[in-house]
Amino acid sequence: MIQLPASYQEYLAGKSESLINTVRPILMQSAADKLHGVRVTYNRGPTGHQAHLDDTIPFGTVIEDID
Repeated sequence: MIQLPASYQEYLAGKSESLINTVRPILMQSAADKLHGVRVTYNRGPTGHQAHLDDTIPFGTVIEDID
């Protein structure tokens, strides 16, 4: 089983269940390949939060952004 880095676990701490369910699969993917960080964007409207791997962000880093 893939272990999330401490920085990812700290990011998830205190977040809503909805956000965790959205972001966790991408954090797991990042932890599996150990190549890229994660960008979490907030989109106004029905889509809410989205997360994706970002090759401009170092592994172990999560950046929040507004899309």
